[in-house]
Amino acid sequence: MPIKKKPQVTAAAARRGELLNTAAEVFAEQGYNATTVRKIADHAGMLAGSLYYHFDSKESMLEEILRTFLDELWGGYDAVLGAGLSPRETLEALVTESFREIDRHRAAVAIYQKESKQLVGQERFAFLAESQGKFEKAWLSTLERGVAARIFRADLDVRLTYRFVRDTVWVAASWYRPGGQHSPEEIARQYLSMVLDGIAVRE
Repeated sequence: MPIKKKPQVTAAAARRGELLNTAAEVFAEQGYNATTVRKIADHAGMLAGSLYYHFDSKESMLEEILRTFLDELWGGYDAVLGAGLSPRETLEALVTESFREIDRHRAAVAIYQKESKQLVGQERFAFLAESQGKFEKAWLSTLERGVAARIFRADLDVRLTYRFVRDTVWVAASWYRPGGQHSPEEIARQYLSMVLDGIAVRE
């Protein structure tokens, strides 16, 4: 039986990916509204007109950056949520997967945090609201399951806890840099230790 060869990434596709990475970094650093196609082209070392060969607008670039990030995030989240794990195991896996996505798409996460409130009202970016709804439901249902199973405290304010964990995890995109001292898994472990066990010495 002949072995199927993996499809090779074409030079054009590879260049497109490089340009999206460059655009993501510029959007994250300077803000979407302040970023022009010329600025992206300058950072990519090309003329602005040449950038239009790959993308018809900066909106198209932003949409692809955010869709790529969210598609990968939900690929990981859906695998976790469908694995039949206990509430605590699910929470741990979701936090770990979140840090892995920050590692893979740090700039996209930063853009999402800064720009989603303004973008979500635009028809082109309606998928952001859908993702936000799914995200909240996944985390709240995990916490509610944990309370019901007496794995998490009965007096837990589930919605407040959700907001705390969400913000604590995703704000890491503002300081995290891939290839640093700690792996995403190690950072997740430390965060989970603080969230689930606290930081005070137990007597």
